[in-house]
Amino acid sequence: MKSSATPAAFPQPEIGRAMNGADTVVECLAREGVDVIFAYPGGASQELHQAFARSDKVRVILPRHEQGGVFAAEAWSRANGKVGVCMATSGPGATNLVSGIADAYMDSIPLICITGQVFSKFIGKSAFQETDFFGMTLPIVKHSYLVLNAADLPRIFKEAFILARSGRPGPVIIDIPKDVQQAKLTPVFPATVEFANKSLTEFPHASDEQLKNILDLIAKAHRPIIYTGGGIVSAEASADLRAFAEKVNVPVATTLMGVGAFPEDHPLSLRWFGMHGSAFGNWAVDQSDLLLCFGARFDDRITGDVHKFATGATIVHIDIDASEHNKNKRVQFPIASDIKYALSRLNELAAAAKFTPPDNKAWQATRPRATSCPRRPSRFSTSSPRATPSSPPASASTRCGPPSSTRSRSPAATSVHSASVPWASATPPPWAPRSPAPTSRSSTSTATAPS
Repeated sequence: MKSSATPAAFPQPEIGRAMNGADTVVECLAREGVDVIFAYPGGASQELHQAFARSDKVRVILPRHEQGGVFAAEAWSRANGKVGVCMATSGPGATNLVSGIADAYMDSIPLICITGQVFSKFIGKSAFQETDFFGMTLPIVKHSYLVLNAADLPRIFKEAFILARSGRPGPVIIDIPKDVQQAKLTPVFPATVEFANKSLTEFPHASDEQLKNILDLIAKAHRPIIYTGGGIVSAEASADLRAFAEKVNVPVATTLMGVGAFPEDHPLSLRWFGMHGSAFGNWAVDQSDLLLCFGARFDDRITGDVHKFATGATIVHIDIDASEHNKNKRVQFPIASDIKYALSRLNELAAAAKFTPPDNKAWQATRPRATSCPRRPSRFSTSSPRATPSSPPASASTRCGPPSSTRSRSPAATSVHSASVPWASATPPPWAPRSPAPTSRSSTSTATAPS
C-alpha cells in the first residue's frame, strides 16, 4: 500500500563529505548542538583530539583529571539543561570517569561519555591499557555502545543523545576503538532514528481520571503535604508546581535535589526535609494524612526507616520512571507520568472544576515559619554577655521553633487540630523549646541572654 504523504514529509538522511571516524564524531557532536566538551587526552583518544583541533565547532576544555572532566560535564548539564559531554582515553582514563557516571545516573543527569579504546583486534586480549569499560559501566548507565563499524557512528550518536535526554535522563557511554577513529568513510547522517522499545523515548502521561482522583483526595484531606524532588528541576516544572500549590493551598517540602524547585520564602514552603532538613518539615510530613510525592524516589536520606515514614498518610507517587513505584516505599496511588504534564493538567482540571481548597489554615498556623529563626550568636562572641546554662535565649520560645504552650492560640486551632499536630498538643515534641532544668546556681545571677 502506497503512502499518500509527500516525500517532504519524511526527513531524508544527509550524506557528508569523506572523512575519518574521528572527524565524524566531531561533526555528530556539532549537529547535536554541543559547543563544549571536557576532555583529557591519551593514546587511545589521540585521533579524536586531533579532529577537535582541526575543527572550530566544538570547544575543548582540558581538566586536570578525568574525574574532574566528568563532574564538570555533569555540572554543565545541571546548570544549562543541555546534555553534558566528556571524553577520556582507554583503560585508566576511562575508569577515572566511573564516579561521575554513577553520580549522573543516580541524579538523572543527561551525559554523553566518549572513551577511546584499543584497536578492535586487541579487545579481550589484555592489551596495553585495555579495560572492558562497556561491561563495567552497565549497572550505572542508561545505555552503552561499543562501536565496531565507523559507518555506525552517525546513527549511534543520534540515538545516544535522544536516550540521554528523553524519559528519565541519564548517562550514555560510547566506546570507540582506535581503528574506528582512523577509518575512512563518507558518513550518512540520519534525520531521525527509530527505537523498537518506544518506552525509551516516549513520555508517559497520567490520565485525567488519575489526576481528578488527586484533586478529590486533596479536597478530603486535613493535613496534605506536597513532597517534591529533582524531577521537578529536570522537567523544568517549577512554575507549574508553584501554581498548583497555591491553587490547592498545600505546603511544599523538597528533597536536597529539589532545592530551588519551590521558593523557600513562600508562605507554603517547608524548605527541604529529611536527615539534614528542617525539623518542622519532617514533623509536617510525618503527621500528614495525604502525601503527594512528585518527581522524588523516597531516598533513605529522606525516609529513614520506610516502615515508620508517613505511616498515617495516603501516598500518591507521580514519577516518569515506573520502576521507582513501590521500590522503597509502598504507595496507594502510583502514577507513571511526565511531572510537567501532570502538574500542568492538574492546574487545568482544578480551574475547570473551580476547585476550592480545604480549610487547613488552622493546621498551617501551628507550623513554624521557616524564615523566622534569628541567627544565633557565637558562644565565643564578646559583643554580648554570655548566657549561663540556666538562661536560654529569651527569643527561643517566641521566634524560633513551634509555638510554646504559653503562646496565645485561637480556640478553633486548638480544638480541631490539637490531637493530630504534635506541636499543638499539650506535650511538645522533642525539639520544642523547653523550660530550663533546675540548677544549683544562685537565682540572683545577673547574666542575661543575647536577644
